[in-house]
Amino acid sequence: MHEFKTGREFVGRLPHGADLLEAITAQCRARDIRMARISAIGALTQARVGYYEQDAKKYQELDFPGHCEILALIGNVSVRDGAPAVHAHVTLADDAGKAFGGHLVAGCRIFACELVITELTGDPLARGFDETTGLPLWSED
Repeated sequence: MHEFKTGREFVGRLPHGADLLEAITAQCRARDIRMARISAIGALTQARVGYYEQDAKKYQELDFPGHCEILALIGNVSVRDGAPAVHAHVTLADDAGKAFGGHLVAGCRIFACELVITELTGDPLARGFDETTGLPLWSED
């Protein structure tokens, strides 16, 4: 385990119509955030999430057309290929209150979104390819 201290905190609204993953990443890059916790709530006009198929070691992307609520988005920011990389999971609900979710991928269009970024100070963790899982994970201690 690594120890980090809380640094700057940013709270704000993301632009209507923007891609959710791209908008969060842009906020981190604009502020040179290389390690952080993130959370968000809001609504989407369309959603796409990833589900990692462990045996095949690849993501399957699932589309959810139509409006939905962001019940919770939680994730982190670390360094991948020298740049800030957002890794987040999102739980969504449809108009019947049915919940679904997965790994945040490009393709989620924002209706409204309030984002909190809590920067973590210290040497940022870097993501690298993990042979066992096939995922870009933080290095082990």
